Amino acid sequence: METTRPRVAVHKFSSCDGCQLALLNLGEGLLELAQAVEIVHFLEAGPADPDAEVEIAFVEGSISTPEEAERIRRVRDRCRWLVTIGACATSGGLQALRNLDDSEDAWRRAVYARPEFIRTLPRAEPVRAHVPVDLELWGCPVSGRQVLAAIASLLHGVPPQENADKLCLECKRAGRVCTLVSGGAPCLGPVTRTGCGALCPAFGRACYGCYGPAENPAAPALARRLEGLGLPPDDLARRFLFIHSQAEPFHETGLALREEAGDD
Repeated sequence: METTRPRVAVHKFSSCDGCQLALLNLGEGLLELAQAVEIVHFLEAGPADPDAEVEIAFVEGSISTPEEAERIRRVRDRCRWLVTIGACATSGGLQALRNLDDSEDAWRRAVYARPEFIRTLPRAEPVRAHVPVDLELWGCPVSGRQVLAAIASLLHGVPPQENADKLCLECKRAGRVCTLVSGGAPCLGPVTRTGCGALCPAFGRACYGCYGPAENPAAPALARRLEGLGLPPDDLARRFLFIHSQAEPFHETGLALREEAGDD
């Protein structure tokens, strides 16, 4: 007797598709996943059934338009578990940078030749601002292994483990030389959550915070430390307000640094 496989969907909202590509880059792992579950909607990979009822709905992208605000409610109604993947879905991502502008129309005029045809919400927001979310997987992009682990946990009735450890712990466990202490690089590892495999520090580069704030991050203290390396407040503000500009405490720290720099 054939066993019905759990149904899974991957939905795209305002985003660059990078998190979907991370799933496609799993290669053979994605083929093995397709044997364990039925992927009924994943436009990047081919299947198209956006209104299908599923056990797990993965959502990439922020909610930036009225149409998306309506569509995310339909996704929520048609799934058992809703899992957001990547920076855009978890904190608003790069497009949420427009939230920092006091004038809602300024960015439209700067980007589009005919801004009157652009329909957006006043703010670009994470999915959780519109519907309940069961699990958030951070990253820019998310890692495929995170998604596979989340599916395995949910389908086996095990609460998914959210890793909010700081990136520094991963570097220490791997025996890597600290880019901040030893190299004097402006690394955000002390306040950024792990999950990427400490990829940038592995090559001697400073972390730029693509996985968002870790648990209990001392962002203002790190800002003072990086200022001691010679970075002016406006450069530091851009680091904290880059990918996760709406996530605390990156948001509050970045705005304080902007004010200190006199940048309106």
